[in-house]
Amino acid sequence: MSDSLRELWLRGIAFNVAAPADVLIRLLDETAGETGALMCEGRDLPAAVIDAALRHPVEQIRRALARNLHVDPVRLAPLASDPSGLVRAYLAGGTRTRLQPRWVRPLPDDVLVTFLTAQDGGEDNRVTAQEIAGELWSSRRVPLSFPRDMAGHAHPALRLYAASQWRSLTAAQRNALLDDPDPAVRKAARESSWVLDPEAVEAQLPSIGSRDTWFVLGTCALSPAVVEQCFADGEVHPLARNRHTPADAVARLARHPDVEIRRLVATRPDLAPEAAAELRQDPDEDVRLRARLQPSIRTWAEFHEVHKVVDHGPDCTCPITQPAVEPSPDWYATCAASEEPVLRRVAASWSGLPAQLVGTLAADDDEEVRIRLACHHPLAPPDLLLDVYVTRPAHRAHLLTLRAFPRSGWSHLIGHPDPEIRALAAADPTLPEPPLEDPDDAVRRAAAANPNLTPKTLETLLADLRTAEGAAANPSLPVPRMHTLLDHCLSGTATPPAAARR
Repeated sequence: MSDSLRELWLRGIAFNVAAPADVLIRLLDETAGETGALMCEGRDLPAAVIDAALRHPVEQIRRALARNLHVDPVRLAPLASDPSGLVRAYLAGGTRTRLQPRWVRPLPDDVLVTFLTAQDGGEDNRVTAQEIAGELWSSRRVPLSFPRDMAGHAHPALRLYAASQWRSLTAAQRNALLDDPDPAVRKAARESSWVLDPEAVEAQLPSIGSRDTWFVLGTCALSPAVVEQCFADGEVHPLARNRHTPADAVARLARHPDVEIRRLVATRPDLAPEAAAELRQDPDEDVRLRARLQPSIRTWAEFHEVHKVVDHGPDCTCPITQPAVEPSPDWYATCAASEEPVLRRVAASWSGLPAQLVGTLAADDDEEVRIRLACHHPLAPPDLLLDVYVTRPAHRAHLLTLRAFPRSGWSHLIGHPDPEIRALAAADPTLPEPPLEDPDDAVRRAAAANPNLTPKTLETLLADLRTAEGAAANPSLPVPRMHTLLDHCLSGTATPPAAARR
């Protein structure tokens, strides 16, 4: 058995969807090399394998599991208090694989609480608790609603965290934190409260670095003097999206000579009817389009959902996260029935849309409606997922991570010029003759994994470097045969299995 065959068999078995837990657990052995870590990070795992990996003595295995995008984050909770700080940091930071899905699965509250109340970064002292928290913030795995959920938590460190997210809180929560029994929380609340105090913002601005000024002007409550200074300096872009911008300033922005400013203002829920009517007659087509949408946007939650669509095109691959406040189901249903394609795109982007409306939007005349439905909704029909995969390469990596993605119905594409498409067709179990001699490596590997192949053909493929990995990943490979292959791979012997010599 060559080292090359050994690595191919190990990788194939590691990603064989039919491999039982006892087979996969053997790959956690150090003699399997990097394969165990690749498996722990790159596929869904049976419960017994997860348990074995969670308590595995080799840190690399636990680090890989911490970045698994397929396993329910609830199952990974023990890693939040792992002895290794790097394991904790990997869990906080999430996956880094090429096939990272756009859906961001938030970490459970108890894991977030563990991270945010940790006194250290692990027993190995390689990272600090603050560095792990930094990984957490950059991962987008903290739900936007989390600060609001923590404002009344019994642990003062969580209330301290909530106080730092002042804009996310309700008025009642802010008042409670300002009167918190813990002096550190009260202090943090007072130090955070300036962002919604126009006079305090005005006083703070001179001491804020230029890099942060736009953020302050775009998110904080502003005094009339600050607003006037923005107009005088020609720095009104952040005002256009700031929900705290005074009504008179919004009206001025709606008549601004910069078309980009008018585009930003055109969908504001607080835009006066007269200004909206003017913008619907704007010389710029995009401004007119956005102004037509404005009567349908009555809340800031709706505003943000619309801007996720109008600010992006059909090949947008931005992460998909849960908003802090979600618009009502009735609003989405109204959008789904709208004559405006943009609003139907918004509805198609909501994963809670009822099945009947999903069926309607799946046949929509607007391509971007269909694309967004395929990428966002768990009930999107398989033929739509297939169509979007074929026609929009930007979404392929994301579509492959969806549980509803079809694995059959591809056979008519076996001659497609794109090898990525041929590879999916080659794995289609309804395909009579998988293309084992295709010039592309990935297509041959997929063909070798086709469950239609006979045991005799599989044995031939296992001995061929071009197809060995695919054959080892074939779900029709008998479990005893998997064990036999592993016996040889993990023993270090150079004698190939007898069946492979035939």
